[in-house]
Amino acid sequence: MELLDIRIIDIVDIVLVALLLYYIYKLVKGTVAINIFIGIVIIYGVWKLTELLEMELFSKILGGFLGVGMFALIVVFQQEIRRFLLMLGSTNFSARKKFIKQFRLLSKENEVSTNVAAIVKACKKMGESKTGVLIVIEKNNSLDFVKNTGDKMNVEVNLPILESIFYKNSPLHDGAIIIEENFITATRVILPVSNDLKIPSRFGLRHRAAISITEKTDAISLVVSEENGQISYLKDGDFVHFENLEELHNLIENDLS
Repeated sequence: MELLDIRIIDIVDIVLVALLLYYIYKLVKGTVAINIFIGIVIIYGVWKLTELLEMELFSKILGGFLGVGMFALIVVFQQEIRRFLLMLGSTNFSARKKFIKQFRLLSKENEVSTNVAAIVKACKKMGESKTGVLIVIEKNNSLDFVKNTGDKMNVEVNLPILESIFYKNSPLHDGAIIIEENFITATRVILPVSNDLKIPSRFGLRHRAAISITEKTDAISLVVSEENGQISYLKDGDFVHFENLEELHNLIENDLS
């Protein structure tokens, strides 16, 4: 085949592969899995190079390693695969639109519509009064499968609303709230609780629920402890305690964008 003998379907094929690799990168970016992903890409590149150079023995070894390694990758990337399938199977149209936006390679970062300042300020005030808080902010993966366990709501995010929901005598206090864009879409949501034995025993059900939902989806979560008022930020099943609220604000905005 001549160099310029390229069909339109070949171009479509290349673009689809590029989009797939880009999205996989976006999916694992910022997680431990990114190092594994880069390693796989390097091994694959070396394998193709050895095939081109007709290094048969080395090529067969690398090819066999990649073939067997596919089963191991399913285990290593099980959380990312779960998120990807949840996104594809979502019945939430707004989540699908956000999924499509991920493929706009040349676009600038999405503007954050969520009132992050109000959320952080509410966590600060409720931390001072040692009021328990569990906030889950939806990103690309639909949270319909947990929203159905709570009470539906459609209220714009602001400080007074957040304080009234988590007020200790409020009937909406128990459980988590779900935030989509800049709206609270569910309250009193019952989240699945992680049974991971590696989680320190000092963390209660709020932290375990936040860990579980951020492991299963790409959502981010904020927890305020009833015991000491400490604010925790959770993403990909990992949590960080924050005292510097400006840093917390910037981190949330960066993750949502």
